[in-house]
Amino acid sequence: MDINKILSEKYEKYFDYLNQKMITEHLIKRGIKNSGLLDAIKQIKRHDFLPNNLKTRAYDDAAIEILPGQTISQPYITAFMIELLDPQKEDKVLEIGTGTGWQTAILSKLSKEVYSIDIRKDLYEFSKKNIEKYGCENIKLKIGDGYKGWEEFAPFDKIILSCAPEDIPNSLIAQLKNNGKMVLPCGKYDQKLKILAKNEKGDIETKDSLDVVFVKMEKFIND
Repeated sequence: MDINKILSEKYEKYFDYLNQKMITEHLIKRGIKNSGLLDAIKQIKRHDFLPNNLKTRAYDDAAIEILPGQTISQPYITAFMIELLDPQKEDKVLEIGTGTGWQTAILSKLSKEVYSIDIRKDLYEFSKKNIEKYGCENIKLKIGDGYKGWEEFAPFDKIILSCAPEDIPNSLIAQLKNNGKMVLPCGKYDQKLKILAKNEKGDIETKDSLDVVFVKMEKFIND
């Protein structure tokens, strides 16, 4: 009898229960309706994207600090932002702030391609290992300055930010396709979730949504 295997299976069943409870109590009951998104969150288990010492907190509806000054976002906020973004199966998505890779992997289930940038090497390496557990072959990762976007693969149908610039970067607006959408937290002190839409002529409309608190968006020094 392999005790370690039995214990592992029990833990996974327990995490499955907590994941479903989170989906029901914290997402569906609070208004998240996109069935594809809910199914992706059911498949992509949040505990697989946390260090071992934090796995028991994975299904709390709270942001969790994974490294000094770096967090994995609250599940409801992640789901809310993705639902606003509304990625489609043929979309090419740019994500700024890979973090642990949980949101990245969810996006990969909802879109054709995901290009994700993080400024920190330690987060790039951590997220890469996490994403590899799920075999998400439509994700490209890199270490880079999110303010610059990823011009090589632009334009993008959708852009989402997991970190807050003071103002919406013009370079990201330029890399958004006409009829595209961007969702991001924005603000120096009082942050708002913003939805930016670019119409077929390239005109921009921006709307405010929730008050939020995100890690500030970093830049490479001396760039």
